Amino acid sequence: MVKNVLDHANSFIAEVEKSFQNPHKVPEDQDLKVGVDLGTSNIVVTVLDKNDRPAAGKLYSASVVRDGIVVEYLKAVDIVRDLKRKLENILGRKLEHAAAAIPPGISSGNTKVISNVVEAADFTVTDIIDEPTAAADVLKIDEGAVVDVGGGTTGISVLKGGKVVHCADEPTGGHHLSLVIAGALGMDYDKAEKYKIEEENYDRVFPLVRPVIEKMADIVLKNIKGYDVNTIYLVGGTCCLKNIESIFEKYTDIRTIKPCNPLLVTPAGIAMNDAGI
Repeated sequence: MVKNVLDHANSFIAEVEKSFQNPHKVPEDQDLKVGVDLGTSNIVVTVLDKNDRPAAGKLYSASVVRDGIVVEYLKAVDIVRDLKRKLENILGRKLEHAAAAIPPGISSGNTKVISNVVEAADFTVTDIIDEPTAAADVLKIDEGAVVDVGGGTTGISVLKGGKVVHCADEPTGGHHLSLVIAGALGMDYDKAEKYKIEEENYDRVFPLVRPVIEKMADIVLKNIKGYDVNTIYLVGGTCCLKNIESIFEKYTDIRTIKPCNPLLVTPAGIAMNDAGI
């Protein structure tokens, strides 16, 4: 069953990834669904057709959000507006509405700020969904724990019978991996950010960041205690690190799976929840 779920998710995410490189126009008489993901390290806008087939997408690396809070409002608006404009030019049509997402457990005030950013970029916001739930929609699961490890936080949603029964968000993510690398190797933060994702550095990076990954796994373990979780699903940009799932599985003793390109899982799920059509 898990293999079938992963096969479906991997096929879909591969098509999403392909649409970022090779977008395809959707006829004017067919509605589009848009998702805006304001992440700690990346802002992603994803476009699907009404049947959830990937059409296009754009990603911009930026640090305008920290721990789920927008810290550079005007810059965030400018980036989203620019990505919107570029996608409209590619698709040859206006993008008028979008769904957005929040880390689980943030305050209503911070939720409103995220909504304001998307609206200030000339979208009508049709829905606000928490990030792990958006990922669960892509994975097509109704049981287990979806763990979204982004740049600044680790978000956890526990699902039972298709409903979220527990959610939490803790301030440990890819940012903390970069801090460890910078300190251990005596380099500045920006250089460490690039260093950690270069494949040739993997054997040096992995032992350094393992304790931080184990801390993330411990956060998950504490949050799922008492919920009888038998599978953990890893998504989010930080989960692109090779073998991160093996550390989670060994530490928690719970089966842990990761779809291909986990960075794009949540943005695609956000777009699926655009209720403007």
